[in-house]
Amino acid sequence: MSMISSLKQSPATIAGGSNVFRRISPAPTLQFSVLPPLPAAKALRKRSGVWIAKPLYVSSNEFFGSLNRSSIDDNKASSITCKAYEADQPIDANIEKAKEPSEAAKKLKIGIYFATWWALNVVFNIYNKKVLNAFPYPWLTSTLSLATGSLMMLISWATRIAEAPKTDFEFWKALLPVAVAHTIGHVAATVSMSKVAVSFTHIIKSGEPAFSVLVSRFLLGETFPMPVYLSLIPIIGGCALAAVTELNFNMIGFMGAMISNLAFVFRNIFSKRGMKGKSVGGMNYYACLSMLSLLILTPFAIAVEGPQMWAVGWEKALSQIGPHFIWWVAAQSVFYHLYNQVSYMSLNEISPLTFSIGNTMKRISVIISSIIIFHTPVQPVNALGAAIAILGTFLYSQAKQ
Repeated sequence: MSMISSLKQSPATIAGGSNVFRRISPAPTLQFSVLPPLPAAKALRKRSGVWIAKPLYVSSNEFFGSLNRSSIDDNKASSITCKAYEADQPIDANIEKAKEPSEAAKKLKIGIYFATWWALNVVFNIYNKKVLNAFPYPWLTSTLSLATGSLMMLISWATRIAEAPKTDFEFWKALLPVAVAHTIGHVAATVSMSKVAVSFTHIIKSGEPAFSVLVSRFLLGETFPMPVYLSLIPIIGGCALAAVTELNFNMIGFMGAMISNLAFVFRNIFSKRGMKGKSVGGMNYYACLSMLSLLILTPFAIAVEGPQMWAVGWEKALSQIGPHFIWWVAAQSVFYHLYNQVSYMSLNEISPLTFSIGNTMKRISVIISSIIIFHTPVQPVNALGAAIAILGTFLYSQAKQ
């Protein structure tokens, strides 16, 4: 029989001062014995709420000093405080009850991230397409997106809304190839959306996993399980079916989406290899990436399109659309940064598998919303190709794990 007793839930604290152990609330003094309890002891046990037969589990203690007599006499003001619970209460149940609020809060936080990410991405694609329809200069549009995001983060750091990252030369050196790939992918995707429907661009961009596997296999020598290779069949087949049945097919738009896929694959590879172990992450990482990409893109945008073309196109767009055009440009620039910022922040909270599934669902929401808003004509076979490609992307994310 155990020498130490347990407490019921209400008297969950034991304290000791001049006596080694005593209850906080007044109660008769107990005499512990290894002999079977007498009837009188049983009656006393019921009155005091102390159970001898069950062991005591101590969950935390705030002070535990020496138990010798001299120490107790010298430290009468000190006390021993222990929190305990009965042995017949399941340990796991108590722990789970404590964990439930934090787990629920975490799930709620992830849900908010996903909903915000998808909503911001849908809004960006809508305004981006509106701008490109009226102002077909994707190089300047891409530059404005990066410039707006960079300005927003600089203001956040200056006003201490967000803490500025601590970077050094090695950080920016490692970030350079990532920024080059990011710049190419961003411009190529914008060029694609200036030539074809938003839905078609995202259908082709759903084939990014195929590029990731092929590049990793033939350039980096990595191998994958057979299910990963099999998942590429519906991805490639679905994209091909959607491309050949696209009513408004454009080769520049198609190649822009393909180049964007390849560039973003290299961006991920460079990021994993070069940025491993770097302290900057999440929101600040994407802010630094935007700033460096802006420095890379600006001279190329001036060389390819130039201020003269921009001035003519801007006046034409304002005459056709009116002041609303300025709002469209501002909205697409702001929402581009925000949706990317939220996606990078969510990477700190979720696993790569969950992120891949979220990215697949994001494309579905963008494709459906753009078809509805822009009244994009879709043939049944074209919709079938899009569904097959997206299903393949989902299967790839499952097989990759």
